[in-house]
Amino acid sequence: MKLLALLLGCVVLSASAQDFPTKPVRILVPWPPSGNVDITARTVAPALGEALGQQVIVENRAGAAGAIGSAAVAKSPADGYTLLLGSSGTLTAGPVVWKTQHYDPLKDFVAVGPIQSVPIVLTAAPKTPVSNYAEFLALAKSKQVSVASAGSGSSNHLALELYMRMANVKVLHVPYKGSGPAITDLLGSQVEFMMDQLNASIGHIREGRIKAIAISSAKRSPLLPNVPTLDESGVKGYEAQTFTGIFAPAGTPAAVIAKLSAALRKGLTNATVRERFGGMGVEIMDMGQAEFAAYVRADYDKWLKVAREGNIVVE
Repeated sequence: MKLLALLLGCVVLSASAQDFPTKPVRILVPWPPSGNVDITARTVAPALGEALGQQVIVENRAGAAGAIGSAAVAKSPADGYTLLLGSSGTLTAGPVVWKTQHYDPLKDFVAVGPIQSVPIVLTAAPKTPVSNYAEFLALAKSKQVSVASAGSGSSNHLALELYMRMANVKVLHVPYKGSGPAITDLLGSQVEFMMDQLNASIGHIREGRIKAIAISSAKRSPLLPNVPTLDESGVKGYEAQTFTGIFAPAGTPAAVIAKLSAALRKGLTNATVRERFGGMGVEIMDMGQAEFAAYVRADYDKWLKVAREGNIVVE
């Protein structure tokens, strides 16, 4: 009887996975509206819904640096109908510095697939007498310069910590409560430099309100072709970028994950999606589900090492 019940259960699971989805799918964004992660979700949702043949609803569940919404998804039924718009901040760079862990980023979720990656750009305030990386380096070696980030333990902060180790340069880290306030002070020259995601700074760079010094990606951004990478500027092997992707609760049937992954990849080929992301300075990540899962694990290990070496802990 037990064997029969087990077999019947497998048949039901197989049938439900085959029919998936039969109702709208929710994507929880663990951050407030209008930020990078929220914009990413709302850009992708219509194309993902079209590929799935069901409506995809975006819901914001902000709080505790992304932990509240992420934990809610981790505790949701593992049926594919509640998904997480995950990012470096909630799955790799963020959790490695949290003193209190609300979930296990590697065990409580299964990666569905990637969406986009964003490089981090080192920028200078308008009144700072620096226009390129060589001048920045000379200034940083002559005195302690101040470099802002979106907050202690943020991806930008860890990218700065990694830079200091690899370049053998010490700067004064100035953490803010978010990218917006930091950029405001950078524009007013209250802080000299900033490490921030390119899509948050690109408008100010284009308008000449702040100066782009170097970029963190392995290759130059097509939006800033004249701005060198830190690697080519002499910090050999340096690379740091943030990512976003779709994640489901651990235990979600493999067949459902496969359907979601295929639909996401199809959605990312949508011309409107690609055009919008291109204008934002982000790069669509072309990876399969298994490759992306390995990428997330490697990113977690990378930032864990940086956090431990820098003794970075955030309450």
